[in-house]
Amino acid sequence: MDSQSWWTLYNDPDLERLQQLLLANSPDIASALARYQQAQAASDVLRAAQLPTVNATAGAQRNRQSERRPLRVLGPTSPDEYSSATLGLELSYELDLWGRVRQRVEAGVAEATAAQADLAAARLALQAQLADTLIALRGQDADAVLLRETVASYERAAQLIGHRQAGGVASGLDLSRAQAQLESTRSQLRQTLARRALLEHSIAALVGESASRFSIEPADIQNTLPSIPPGMPSTLLQRRADIAAAQQRVIAANANVGVARTAFFPLLTLSAQGGMQTSDLGRFVEAPNLFWVIGPALVSTVFDGGRRKADVARAQAQLDESGQRYRSVVLAAFQQVEDQLALLARFGEAAHDERSATQAAARAVELATNRFREGAASYLEVTSAQTVYLQARRSALDLDTRQRRATVQLVRALGGGWSAAEAT
Repeated sequence: MDSQSWWTLYNDPDLERLQQLLLANSPDIASALARYQQAQAASDVLRAAQLPTVNATAGAQRNRQSERRPLRVLGPTSPDEYSSATLGLELSYELDLWGRVRQRVEAGVAEATAAQADLAAARLALQAQLADTLIALRGQDADAVLLRETVASYERAAQLIGHRQAGGVASGLDLSRAQAQLESTRSQLRQTLARRALLEHSIAALVGESASRFSIEPADIQNTLPSIPPGMPSTLLQRRADIAAAQQRVIAANANVGVARTAFFPLLTLSAQGGMQTSDLGRFVEAPNLFWVIGPALVSTVFDGGRRKADVARAQAQLDESGQRYRSVVLAAFQQVEDQLALLARFGEAAHDERSATQAAARAVELATNRFREGAASYLEVTSAQTVYLQARRSALDLDTRQRRATVQLVRALGGGWSAAEAT
């Protein structure tokens, strides 16, 4: 089994089809994808700060200056009105001496990686929810089949007892008990079908379909439970996307602490400007019109009222928070794996016990039916035995469904499925 196509182990063609619909239509997956794209774009913005910024400038204007302006170079012959035009380039570049830009990029990349892991986690969670809901629906299908068979059997029994009553062999009390048992089982069947309808509607919402136009045909899917590889918690938890996301956010928070600390150092910027400038548009591209300026600029904060110190304290607190969140996610992941392994083990034991109970209940029905036919017992003994038998069979079906649902939750807890080699 491919770890990314783990649902194939359940041998349900509808599940494969629905998983494809989920990936194509789910609004939740689309939202998670959009969040990842936003984080990736934000990371690209930060990366751009590692390169110089170049702007092109162009301008033309008409000027008039005061006739009494100071330093009138040419005296009365200096023109008071003139035109000017400028065409050039401007360049600015931050010299990252203290690592401010580098650490901002590091934080942005980590946040984008975390968002990508969030997308994977959201996808797996929805895939698991879909598989879990469909398995629950298949459990209702199996329960409905059993109840329909039981209703048909009880209908035949009620007819038989009606004939026996007409012949004076059975009492009206026996007939009433048979009819009550029949109607109660019909009610249980309708309740099962109602639960199935709700599960079907949940699946429709998951795959982005309208519940009123969506349906899943009943099916009896027979398959064995997947083998659980030994030592999974220690080997497969490395693939948990939420753990990877939490780890990347620790990296981002640590980089942000470094960014906050660089605020205590001067900001050094190199800038340059050059181009052509003239008041004679007819002779624009000539050597005398060339101008340029280049030089560094140093800016250092002298007093900020403690803002930089507070920024460092805030960044450090965010780092502490992300570290504790990472620890919490890891602990929860191990708990979830152990929970599902424990459920699978106990459900397996319970299923074995329930099979024995079902066999014993079947023998009890046979004995009670024989005693009733021989006139040694009332129909109450038969209905009691049949009720226990039906409950045992339904409980066995429910345990089988719960085991399969637990395997889905185990896949989710492990961050994906496992290969055939890992299962041996």
